[in-house]
Amino acid sequence: MTSTPGTAPGGQSRLRRRAGTAAVAALLLAGIPVGAAVSADAGTPKTATGPQGQKLTVSANTGLDPAGQKVRVQGEGYGLTTGIYVALCKDNGDNRVPSPCLGGADMSGGSKTSQWIVPPGDPYEGDLAQAFGPGGTFDVEIEIAQKGDGLDCAEVACSVVTRADHRAAGDRTQDVRIPVAFAGQDPGDGGGGGEGVDVPAGTISYKSAAEFTTAGKPLDLLLHPDSKKLYVGADNLPDTADVDERGLHVLNPETGTSESWISQAPGSTGALRPSAAARIAGPLPGDGVVYNYPLRGVGSAKSGDEAASGVWLAGPTITDIAPGTTPDTVLVAQGATLSEIERATGTATRTLTLPGGTQFAADPERGALWYSDFAAGKMHRVDLTSFTVSGSFDLPGGPGGMAGFTETDPATGAVWVGVDRSVLVFDAAGTLVKTLVGKDLARDAAFDTASGRAYVVRQDGGDLSDPANDNNGTLTVYGTEDFAVAAKDLSLPGNHSQAGAASLAVEPGGTTVFVTSPAEGKITKLVRQVSPLVTRAPADLTAKEGEEVALTAEAEGAPEPTVRWQVSTDGAQTWKDVEGATESALTFTARTAQDGYRYRAEFRNDVGTTRTAAVTLTVTAATGGDTGGDVGGDTGGNGDASNGVGSTGGDGATGGDGGTQTSGGSTNGGSDSTGGSGSTGTSGGSSGTVGGPGSTVGGGVAGGTGTAATSGGGSLAATGATVMSVTLAAAGLVGAGVLVHRRARRRTEGAL
Repeated sequence: MTSTPGTAPGGQSRLRRRAGTAAVAALLLAGIPVGAAVSADAGTPKTATGPQGQKLTVSANTGLDPAGQKVRVQGEGYGLTTGIYVALCKDNGDNRVPSPCLGGADMSGGSKTSQWIVPPGDPYEGDLAQAFGPGGTFDVEIEIAQKGDGLDCAEVACSVVTRADHRAAGDRTQDVRIPVAFAGQDPGDGGGGGEGVDVPAGTISYKSAAEFTTAGKPLDLLLHPDSKKLYVGADNLPDTADVDERGLHVLNPETGTSESWISQAPGSTGALRPSAAARIAGPLPGDGVVYNYPLRGVGSAKSGDEAASGVWLAGPTITDIAPGTTPDTVLVAQGATLSEIERATGTATRTLTLPGGTQFAADPERGALWYSDFAAGKMHRVDLTSFTVSGSFDLPGGPGGMAGFTETDPATGAVWVGVDRSVLVFDAAGTLVKTLVGKDLARDAAFDTASGRAYVVRQDGGDLSDPANDNNGTLTVYGTEDFAVAAKDLSLPGNHSQAGAASLAVEPGGTTVFVTSPAEGKITKLVRQVSPLVTRAPADLTAKEGEEVALTAEAEGAPEPTVRWQVSTDGAQTWKDVEGATESALTFTARTAQDGYRYRAEFRNDVGTTRTAAVTLTVTAATGGDTGGDVGGDTGGNGDASNGVGSTGGDGATGGDGGTQTSGGSTNGGSDSTGGSGSTGTSGGSSGTVGGPGSTVGGGVAGGTGTAATSGGGSLAATGATVMSVTLAAAGLVGAGVLVHRRARRRTEGAL
C-alpha cells in the first residue's frame, strides 16, 4: 500500500482543530430542520458523489418498506445545461445506463416514482419538470417500492440515481448512484454477486479441456457412479482400418487413457465375436455396465473382462434398452414391442406391444415408462406395475419429426423429448410445459440432480448445401425447474449427425461433461468455468483519524479468481489499483485525507471480471478520549501524569505523551494539590469526575477549586453549574477532540 505524505506537526494541529470545529458544526446543524418533513423512515442519510463532483443525498437507503415508501432526494453541484431524472433504477454499474427504472422515465410530470429536473428556462419547466435551484440544487420526494414496472429489487441490485434525461440518454456524466436495500436486504444485495464487467457475475460456461481418441467411433457414454470410470460404447472407425475398434471401452476420465477394452460378446450361436456396443443400459453395482450389442444382444462386462457375457434375443433388432424393475432384469424395445427380460437367460417375463415407437425412457422412481413414436407424433405412458398403457400424448410438430431422444429427469419425473431442433418438456403427468428451440438437432440429454440442470447435446445436420447448417453442434444447459438457460451455449466444431448421433455424460455437480462426436471419432472433455461471483462484499465504513480499518471481500469462481483492491479519490470517476492489495482483506490506518474515498474489490479469472459495489470511507476527526495528546501537550501546561496526593504535574510534553484513549495526559489530583501555574488544558479521556478542593483536572484552570471537568468521551460533569450552553459544549468538544493525536501519530502511517 502507498502512504499519504506527512504533514508538518504545526499544520497537523491546525488541521485537527479545524476538523474538530467542523464536526461540531455538523452536529449542531443536524438538529435544525431543513425543508418539509418527509415520510421516509428515520435513518442516516446516504450521500454519493458524481463524476463531475455532483452530490446526491437520499434520506434513507436501508430497511425500506418493500410495499413502498417516500424518500427525500437532494442534490447539489449539478450542471445547469442538462436535464436529469431522479428515480429508483436497476444499477448496472459504472458507465452503464441505470435501467429499467421504477415508473420509467417521467416525461409527463405526473409521476410520483420519479422526478424530472431541468435547467432554469428549459421548455419543460413548469407542469412537466421543476428547475434546478442555485448551484445546481434540487430537493424532491419520490415513492419507491421493491417491485414494479418490470423492476424487482429482490432479484437485481437497485439504486436511487440521477441520470441524464431522454434528450441526452447516452450522457453518463449525470449518473450518480446510491444503493438501496429493502427490509431483509443489505445495500446492493439485489442481484448479489457484484458487477460483472464483461459477462454477468457468476456466468457459467464450458470449455474444451481434452479430446479422447482412444475409443474408436463413440456411440454412447456412461460415467460409472461407483468406480468413476468412463464407459464408452463404440463401433469401428473406418479411417483406422488397421484396427477394429468395436466394443466396450473403459477410459480413465481424467486422461482418456484406455484401462480396458471388451471387444467380443456372444452372437446368435453363443460363440464370441467382435461386437460393437450400441447403447449402454445402466451401471452394475461397484463397476461394469449392461449394454446392447447388435443386433439383438444383451451383454454385461466390467473393466478387465476379456469378453462380455450375454444373451441373444429372438425377434426384431433391439432399438432401446434400460434397467428393469429388478436387479436381474432389463427392459428392451424391439420396435413397438416392449419386454422385460432376465439378463441371465434372455427369457421375457412381461411383454407389451404398443401402436408404434422405437425408444423409451424409464422412470422407476414413479413406476412409469415413456415410449416415443416419432413417426406418428405420439408418446405413450406405460405403468410399470401393471405393464399396461396408462396414457397417450401428442408430440407437437406433427408426425415424421426427426427422432432425437427420450429421457426422464430423475429428480422431477419430467420427460424431455428431442424432436428436430426442439426439446419438448412434459411434466410427470404428461402435460407439455416447455418447448426449447435451438439452432441444431437435439440428439441426447443428461441430468445433474446435484445442480438441477439438464444438458442437451445438439448436432448440426451436416448437409452444407442447407444454409441452416454449418457443421458445428452445440451444448446447451438449462435449469430443470425454470428451464432458463443455465450456461453459455458452447459451439462443438465438426460435430454433425451424418455419421451417428452424439451422446453425453455429466459428472455429478456438472463440473465435467463428456460429449461424443461419432463423425470425428472423439470424445471431448468439457470443464465448467464460472466468472467471479461475489460472496462477501465490503460495506461503507466510518472511522476516526488514526484508527485501523479493514475492508473484506470474497468471491467464488472457476478457475479460482484473483483479487485486487482499487481506490477512487474523485467520487468513482477514475480508479487506480492499491499497490500490493491482492488479498481478500484490505487493512490500513485511516487518515482524514481519505475522507470520502471510495473502494472496491475487483475479481478476475479466465471467464470474466467482477467488481464489488463501491463503498465509501468516512474519516472523522478524532474526538474525546480517543484522541488526546496534542492539546494536553501543547496547551495543557503542567499536567499531572499520575494520580497522587499533593503532587505537581509535569511539563506540557509529559502531559501530552501521557494522553491515551483513557487519559488526556493527566488524572485527578488529590486534595490540596496544585494544578500548575496559570496554564489551561482539557481532559482528554478522563472519566469526567469532579476535582477535589484545590485540584484541577488534566491541567485545568490553575489553582481552581471545584472546577467542572469535561470528559474525553464527550459527556459533561459539573459542580456548582446547572446547565452548560450548547456553544460551550461545542467548544468543549472541539478542545476534547484533539488530545491523543500525538499518540495516534506514533502508529503505522499506512494509508492509500
